Amino acid sequence: MDCIFCKIVEGTVPSNKVYEDEKIVAFKDINPEAPVHIVIIPKEHIESVKELDDNNAQIVSHIILAAKKIAKDLGISESGFRIVNNCGKDGGQTVPHLHFHLLGGRDMQWPPG
Repeated sequence: MDCIFCKIVEGTVPSNKVYEDEKIVAFKDINPEAPVHIVIIPKEHIESVKELDDNNAQIVSHIILAAKKIAKDLGISESGFRIVNNCGKDGGQTVPHLHFHLLGGRDMQWPPG
């Protein structure tokens, strides 16, 4: 498999990790869209939300709770943050490995303007 996120999990591709546990890895996005832009991925390869089922869906709650902790650790918890998941090509997913973006450190109002 030629998945860049799996290679980050394996350690064969470097990343700037901010959090890791037995189930997930979180690292700084290489093209940040906010002062804080963290990508949170499961260590298990799951292509997208479309691949979730009763056997693996608990990873999403694990990721959300980790995002809450990371936001606090990075000082954006009080001011607020955004958690984003893109699913499929038309949904803007560019890496076929389930991942969530944690964004903050600036006004994240939508639509931007």
